[in-house]
Amino acid sequence: MAKKLVAENELSAKEAEFQGTEKRQKEVFESEADSISIDEIKSSALHIDANPADFDWDADEKMFGNYNQADRAQMEEMYAGTFNSVEKGEIISGVVVTINSKDVVLNIGFKSDGLVPVNEFRDTPDLKKGDLVDVFVEQREDENGQLVLSRKRAKTQRSWETINLALENDTIINGFVKSRTKGGLIVDIMGVEAFLPGSQIDIKPIRDYDVYVGKTMEFKVVKINHEFKNVVVSHKVLIEDDLESQKVEIVSKLEKGQVLEGTVKNITDFGVFIDLGGVDGLLHITDISWGRIEHPREVLSLDEKINVVVLDFDDEKKRIALGLKQLTPHPWESLDTELAVGSKVKGRIVTVADYGAFLEIIPGVEGLIHVSEMSWSQNLRNPQEFMKVNDEVEGVVLTLDRDERKMSLGIKQLTPDPWEKATDRYPIGSKHKAVVKNMTNFGVFVEIEEGIDGLIHISDLSWSKKVNHPNEFTKVGEELDVVVLELDVENRKLSLGHKQLEENPWETFETIFLVDSIHEGTVTKVTDKGAIVALPYGVEGFVPTKHSAKQDGTTLKLEDATEFKIIEFNKDSKRIVVSHARIWEEEVAEAAAEERTTKKKEAKAATSEASSAVKKVKDSIEKSTLGDMDILSQLKDKMEGDAIKALKNKEKAK
Repeated sequence: MAKKLVAENELSAKEAEFQGTEKRQKEVFESEADSISIDEIKSSALHIDANPADFDWDADEKMFGNYNQADRAQMEEMYAGTFNSVEKGEIISGVVVTINSKDVVLNIGFKSDGLVPVNEFRDTPDLKKGDLVDVFVEQREDENGQLVLSRKRAKTQRSWETINLALENDTIINGFVKSRTKGGLIVDIMGVEAFLPGSQIDIKPIRDYDVYVGKTMEFKVVKINHEFKNVVVSHKVLIEDDLESQKVEIVSKLEKGQVLEGTVKNITDFGVFIDLGGVDGLLHITDISWGRIEHPREVLSLDEKINVVVLDFDDEKKRIALGLKQLTPHPWESLDTELAVGSKVKGRIVTVADYGAFLEIIPGVEGLIHVSEMSWSQNLRNPQEFMKVNDEVEGVVLTLDRDERKMSLGIKQLTPDPWEKATDRYPIGSKHKAVVKNMTNFGVFVEIEEGIDGLIHISDLSWSKKVNHPNEFTKVGEELDVVVLELDVENRKLSLGHKQLEENPWETFETIFLVDSIHEGTVTKVTDKGAIVALPYGVEGFVPTKHSAKQDGTTLKLEDATEFKIIEFNKDSKRIVVSHARIWEEEVAEAAAEERTTKKKEAKAATSEASSAVKKVKDSIEKSTLGDMDILSQLKDKMEGDAIKALKNKEKAK
């Protein structure tokens, strides 16, 4: 190194001496050019030989000059050592020589200096002459023979090398958050733009990305796409690495009953996730408050710091159950000691279910009002018909278990039991008005008054009309007149009737709808087995299919009005069977019988007439002579022939 410096100094001195001699010769030439002749110039200090033939054109090959061959080789070696060998695409260091308004001139030890646009140094406003800068060789010579350099490309190249090494070695790099973009942030890493996804900013959800813009942060490279020059970084992994070590320490010291400080990390419908400083625990909604709440947001908010108690955790301590209400005494412990069965209490309805409602007496102390304890009515209804959430309700304590912390309440007990005097108010045979509350296949449930329900069996709805379902006769909410048939106070059962308000018409119907009697009727319904016929006085009859035939060969249709014959009447089962076919069948049979009788009478008359004629002939024979016998014989034959002919004509007429 020292020899190199000596050689450079000697070379610089010789170059300076050469430049001084050249300068002096130029000055002499310029000052005396006008007075010196050509001959004087030829004989001047330049010692130019006037005879061209004497010029040695091979002087260079003969090592012309003051150096011998050894010195020249030494000087060439020294001179060559002062230049760097640069290649296109190489990154090399250079010294700032000059800075002007457009370019920065750099000496990279090449045969010529290089130029770099000054705008590539905007990030280094303190740049000065003599500073060392890394540059990228874009061209050794452009069209002007100028060395072309780029600091920007050098920075980018160096940055890519650093980023790739960071990915390979899993090392941390710094970056500057430039701006926000869709789904994350743009980070500048030594001139290379990288993408920081929103999910990789922090371990907790980030709601405002803008707070990170303009900050310098540490990152790890998680992905590089060399084809598109895309880089993805993460700050979250650094936090997770730090938290993992904290988590190990926290989990190792975890115990049931331990009270820890945590931060509300996330709120869901079923509970809250608490950050305990690297490990998460679940605070279930039922463990937030002794009182009933609909959603955790009613009590807690995001990023809120709270104290919680460890309730339980699994063997690997990956799932931690936390409690908040356990940090305060249970409300049952502060419940009035004088409260007992039969006491009246007031509270707020907090929940309504299918089976009942929960009344909160004080926060954390609730009693169940079963639906059967809401009304004296035996016809159980939906609890929502009686009350809704937040209703202020008074009730009576029915059961109380302080050890099990359970209480049952009732509200119907606040009013007198209507069944206590039911015998006096609803004797058998008494008539009342009732409201239809519900219907089933077998009958109608009605309410005479609040708490007094009764059943009207389907068979007790109508004397005459056959009811297949109660909805054919009445509807919910309709008022009906009823009569008490049976009363069972002990079992709270009341049997009612509607048809009993009228006398049984079937006693009368028995005298009207006699078997074989004929009545007008209208077909109201047609089934596979026959048809239903509306008869007089609101009575219905049934026509079997074989009895629905008409005389023209068709069958009865809906709304056909015609005559029907009663073929069966049963008062006990209230059944009437009728026939339409039998009416015209009997008429046809009677007509046929009459026709047969007429024919028999006509045939008998013809026979009698013929017999009379024969008798007359016989009588005449006895009185006639033998000469008249032939005439009489012919007359007989004629008369018998006429009688036979008449019979044949009658047969043909049939």
